[in-house]
Amino acid sequence: MRIPRIYTNTKLKDKKIVELNIDASNHILRVLRLKLNSPVILFDGTNGEYSAVLDSVQNNKATLAIKEFHNINRESPLKINLAQAVCRGDKMDYLIQKAVELGVNKITPLITEFCNVKLNNERWEKKQQRWQSIAISACEQCRRNVIPRIMQPVNITNFFDHNQKDLGLILDPDAQHSLHQLNIKTDAITIIIGPEGGLSNTELQQAQNHNYQKISLGPRIMRTETAGLAVISSLQTILGDF
Repeated sequence: MRIPRIYTNTKLKDKKIVELNIDASNHILRVLRLKLNSPVILFDGTNGEYSAVLDSVQNNKATLAIKEFHNINRESPLKINLAQAVCRGDKMDYLIQKAVELGVNKITPLITEFCNVKLNNERWEKKQQRWQSIAISACEQCRRNVIPRIMQPVNITNFFDHNQKDLGLILDPDAQHSLHQLNIKTDAITIIIGPEGGLSNTELQQAQNHNYQKISLGPRIMRTETAGLAVISSLQTILGDF
């Protein structure tokens, strides 16, 4: 049986015993139905993971006894920031989950001119919290020990003004170059993916003004939730650890 992996925001270094929060406790007790002394893998997002066992249960909260630290690094050598225009419905949830599995380092949700998702600040904050939870769950599943950051949604103009990057790429179906034609000499890459309606001419010009390079993924037009995953996969194949 596969040993379940659980993230905790409690720093685990030098810990012998750790009490899980109610959500994690419910997961291992009610969903996985673990018994006392069942093995668990714990990680706290600082790289590496810990062997542990279910030690006790009190007031519906699980306490784990930590046995051993394993210095395991499964992070990609690439530091990819996926700047993704917010998708409608559950497409953004799916995209974040798969981008984390593919090894993305950071995801920045973008609000663009043709973005169809319009929310107030409070609802954007709730969205960001949900997306961060999805990223954590994806790390538990895919065995990553470092949690990618899901940033607060930001207007694309503000993103251009404040984002620092070594190499900036932006998808454009009319671009003349593909990834294979670029001579990439950095491991820090920011990728901008537009919304379903595409980026406006003003936004494309802003990208050019900030030295983003236009790239094409070939003659077929991909959906916004597909394009970013295709770019990440290509980069990992060319320069990363695929």
